Amino acid sequence: MTKKEDIRQLIEEVVPLVDVDSEFLFAELDSLGVTAILMTLARKYDISLEAEDATPRNLKNLDSIVAMVERKQQR
Repeated sequence: MTKKEDIRQLIEEVVPLVDVDSEFLFAELDSLGVTAILMTLARKYDISLEAEDATPRNLKNLDSIVAMVERKQQR
């Protein structure tokens, strides 16, 4: 399973009513959804995600979420 597929599955489990393939995923999320995604990704990938990471740019779509995780893993 690729990282993108893994992250897709995690998001689908955390926020099942959200269209993970949306080009504007951030617009579909409420604050609890954003928090749940960040906490799940931080735990799964052992990275530090803060409130500052909850931006429309980082959570725009699945690709931008994968890119954020990869950037954090490089630190």
